[in-house]
Amino acid sequence: MGTPTPGGGRHRRRIRIALPVAAATVAAAVAGALFLSSAQAAEAPPAPEYGTPLSSEALQELAAVAVAGDDTPGETSKTSLSADSSASSTESSTESSSSESSTESSSAGSVDAKIIGGSTTTLTTAPWMAQLWYGDDRGTTSTSDDIGFFCGGAVVAPTKILTAAHCVKGYDWHANGFVVTGTTQLISADGDLHGGTAMGVWRQWNHPSYSATTIDNDVAVLTLPAPVKATPIRMTTNLDSASYTAGTTATVYGWGRTSSATQDISETLKAAELPIQSNAACTAYYGADYIKGHMVCAGTPATGSDTGTTSACNGDSGGPLVVDDRIVGVVSWGVKDCVESGAYSVFAKMSTYVIPVYPRVDDTNLSGDHLADLWVRNSSDKTGYEIDSKGTSLAARESWGTWSGYNLVLQTDLDRDGYQDLLLRRASDGDVFWKHYVPSSGTWATKLIGDNWKTRRTIVTPGDVTGDYLPDMLAVDASGILWIYPGKGNGAFSAPVKVGSGWSQYDVVRGHGDFTNDGKTDLIARNSSTGAVYLYPGTGTAGTTAFGARIKVTTWSKTTYNAFDAVGDVSGDGIADFLARTPAGTLYLYKGTGKASTAAFAARISLGTSFKQYDLFA
Repeated sequence: MGTPTPGGGRHRRRIRIALPVAAATVAAAVAGALFLSSAQAAEAPPAPEYGTPLSSEALQELAAVAVAGDDTPGETSKTSLSADSSASSTESSTESSSSESSTESSSAGSVDAKIIGGSTTTLTTAPWMAQLWYGDDRGTTSTSDDIGFFCGGAVVAPTKILTAAHCVKGYDWHANGFVVTGTTQLISADGDLHGGTAMGVWRQWNHPSYSATTIDNDVAVLTLPAPVKATPIRMTTNLDSASYTAGTTATVYGWGRTSSATQDISETLKAAELPIQSNAACTAYYGADYIKGHMVCAGTPATGSDTGTTSACNGDSGGPLVVDDRIVGVVSWGVKDCVESGAYSVFAKMSTYVIPVYPRVDDTNLSGDHLADLWVRNSSDKTGYEIDSKGTSLAARESWGTWSGYNLVLQTDLDRDGYQDLLLRRASDGDVFWKHYVPSSGTWATKLIGDNWKTRRTIVTPGDVTGDYLPDMLAVDASGILWIYPGKGNGAFSAPVKVGSGWSQYDVVRGHGDFTNDGKTDLIARNSSTGAVYLYPGTGTAGTTAFGARIKVTTWSKTTYNAFDAVGDVSGDGIADFLARTPAGTLYLYKGTGKASTAAFAARISLGTSFKQYDLFA
């Protein structure tokens, strides 16, 4: 975007940078006092497997390869808007010729990406922007086989980065990648982060149907090992159509190429306004390459040169297209050199992808694989177990030690740090505790959040009920009134808001995530006398309008099922699922269909017959 400053462009710099130690670790304060009873002292939850931030030394090694590289991630038959895909005529004479020829041959015939036309923007305007650096030295001493590239991304939760699948699929970001937030400047050759923070990647997810050939379903999420301070930006909802009306002004952000004449990317963050184009206009130019409903294109038709053209380009891949402070698209692909006459920039359409993406942003995940897992307790010896989902089956259980003294355990992530938390109610006095992992110390902390909740008929941790991207808590009191406790994103809650009365009729109130495929958190409730099971569709608001009119979906008597669990998306398709156990001990998975009707769940799938031994399902 705009004219590159003299000497300011970068491509293929073979350098070593020294990242400050502070950039490699993030201090996470432990909120509140630690409460340890004799029962709690036996708790032995394991540390998350991939939860340790990278050391400063490891980041230095990755950065040396990443900053020097100019590979094109996810090379396909059309141009993805990623890093430099060919050697520049201004290549430094200090660069390895073998590295140059290797890169050129591997990227022949590919398509590329950038922001051309536009202006420098500020961190205040885009505090959520993230730099994604990937550097793999392939385990050799030679630089000729190194893989190094750059993509953009956006912070959509404290540990979650939304980006493009072509930047993620096929790469090991945990081993070879890092993310920089909190700055509008790219990393300098001397290692200056310009006030930003660098952090390794804990886990990665890309849309399971991403196609490297068509660049369809081009969305992905990186999870960081600790929260960043950057203010998140929201994704649009699946019901959003107004943002995609032709002529709507959208803004694209990135550090990509600023000219079709050079391969240099911008040293400072740029922004450019692009009008949304109709599907008809996009199809007229791109034909079958443009997939209506999965893609959106934006911008005025390119002129054939930099003059008069405003477009995303190489290096902008994965960055956000924003309308009214919400992400409506992810930079995906375009034409080579980005200025071909009549061309538009193409983005993954977020209204289509927010439903499969959101469970990756707000999940109940213990193992780090983006499938919601189970936590159960043995009724005799009070041992707690993690049982990880494999999609439609379960892995072998893992012990979490002894968890006696509780009559309620719930899975959640109240502080949005990407680690599974537990909400616990102590049987003796009804006190409710928040148990959460602290990455900086590698320990678990326990904080009192509810005093004497012994009479609460039900407590539920369904995720974000109010639509503010922060996990909430629900409770039914002794008189049958349902209350929402709006989460603050740090383990604390705002004053409770009354939803309505009459909830004493239900012996089961469960939910985590979206059952109706509309991007809002829903509830499932069973009438204690009739066994009728109702779906309460969420509206994304607080108070009496938090849930729509109930919909009867089935009838499950107490002799049919005597225990239930709702932990989110167990199967990995983006829709919340439900678990039910028979009195004999068979646990069934009811996959959500996204339908607000009697067809809300698919045919049940047995997950095993030994679940009678458990008295608590989290």
